[in-house]
Amino acid sequence: MTRKFDGDRLLVATHNQGKLEEITALLAPFGVEVVGAKEMNLPEPEETGTTFVENARIKAHAAAKATGLPALSDDSGIEIDALDKAPGVYTADWAETESGRDFVMAMKKSYDLLAQSGAPKPWTARFCCTLVLAWPDGHDEVFPGVMEGSVVWPMRGDQGHGYDPIFQPKGYAITFGEMDRWEKNKISHRADAFSKFVTGCFDR
Repeated sequence: MTRKFDGDRLLVATHNQGKLEEITALLAPFGVEVVGAKEMNLPEPEETGTTFVENARIKAHAAAKATGLPALSDDSGIEIDALDKAPGVYTADWAETESGRDFVMAMKKSYDLLAQSGAPKPWTARFCCTLVLAWPDGHDEVFPGVMEGSVVWPMRGDQGHGYDPIFQPKGYAITFGEMDRWEKNKISHRADAFSKFVTGCFDR
């Protein structure tokens, strides 16, 4: 049976402001005070895992151990089928530059590789998210989420973050980059994982 969350303060183990805002909004109905890793001056642990769940566990347990608070982390990324599910767990790494993350460069790289591959359209893909809630005693709960769709080119829209402008969710004619962020938050891979998290850890 899933362990229930019974505290009033939850640490979200991310330095990404966009993710923190999304998760804070999703937790708003439960009256939980949300604090981010940046506020707590926590370092970003090295993500040495080869799967979303491994990396999410690394971040959640490091934050819980450092603060004594239950910590929620997510690891997410995009899998592009024609690229053997790359970039996957290396989604953020593809955007790394000496001066910070450049997701326009990362999206261009994805397109160039797809064009070189000769793979026929649609270029099916999915956004994956794994949420891990870890307690200071070492226990954790895992909740995976997925949003199926396809990669499109050229980039469309300036909403969201990361690879959103080239991802068109299944059943929609617009990209995540063209979608209102709160509308996206209702249907995204993170929303899927979050729904499972709420059912598992909050629903009484």
